[in-house]
Amino acid sequence: MTLRIAVDALGGDKAPSPNIKGAIEALQPGGLGGVARKQKVEIILVGRKEEIKEEISFRGAATLPIEIQNATQVVEMEDSPMAATRLKPDSSISVGVNLLKEGRADAFISAGNSGAMMTAAVMNLGRLKGVKRPAIATVFPTVKDPCIIVDVGANAECKPRHLFQFAAMGECYVKYVFKKRIPRIGLLSMGHEEGKGNALTRTAYSLLMESDMNFIGNIEGGDIIKGTADVVVCDGFVGNVVLKFGENAAKLLFEMLKSELHKGILRKAGARILKGAFDNIKKQVLYEEVGGAPLLGVNGTCIICHGSSNALAIRNAINAAAEAVEQDLNKHIEEKLG
Repeated sequence: MTLRIAVDALGGDKAPSPNIKGAIEALQPGGLGGVARKQKVEIILVGRKEEIKEEISFRGAATLPIEIQNATQVVEMEDSPMAATRLKPDSSISVGVNLLKEGRADAFISAGNSGAMMTAAVMNLGRLKGVKRPAIATVFPTVKDPCIIVDVGANAECKPRHLFQFAAMGECYVKYVFKKRIPRIGLLSMGHEEGKGNALTRTAYSLLMESDMNFIGNIEGGDIIKGTADVVVCDGFVGNVVLKFGENAAKLLFEMLKSELHKGILRKAGARILKGAFDNIKKQVLYEEVGGAPLLGVNGTCIICHGSSNALAIRNAINAAAEAVEQDLNKHIEEKLG
């Protein structure tokens, strides 16, 4: 069999060039991080046909297994997700989601408007059986192995049962994609004690305690970085704040290091010696290495990428999508919630 992964060529701040470049790199030998996929991968680039053909030709990639699906409209970042889904039926996001719905693609990746991506996915693909609210899960670096935080923006207001389902879907993702046999589930709160937090987290705590999941209790913000939990559960409002703070804190740290290491000849010499170490750390903390965040709970594999995604991020998102499809992640989520 062949995995067919659709990539939104028009979504993102820098589109279409890095999106097309990332797709091309993914199809080249070793392009998917050296991972030996069980199935051959083909790419469907969704966007303006002539523009994509020109970029493919420029990069000498005409012989690669790339199909082009024409889409003439772009969902801008400032567009209303609901309005864009209704009024821009030929947008790259709507066309890409429809490829999934029609069974012409196994996964869809976009660095465009994340709200529009979620709206189009829920409206056109529907939810998995038993899922109340789909959620966005993002990979977050820790001093140990990476964890995932779920939800990071799909649901600003939640009920306890929604957090319970986020935990269940996150557990499936870590178990089958990260290959962790018994993931540790932590509920993000303002203290470790059972009674800490608001009404939402206190009730969710009780639900998780009664579940068959490996629930380790409440965790605080600092526990995320320590790697205390493999799955960090929170509502989308809190999760999005954590995500944006973490991204920009990492950027600030690297900018400060860069500034300090260029002060004086000795520091510059030291920087050259330590370049390899800094590059390795950078790979662990910046979003490009993660690629994208899966939209868990919809009836199809959708990966939401950062708006500033470069070619590396798109390539890694393709790898994440392929892994989720090969591991039959959605079937495991349905079984878990059933």
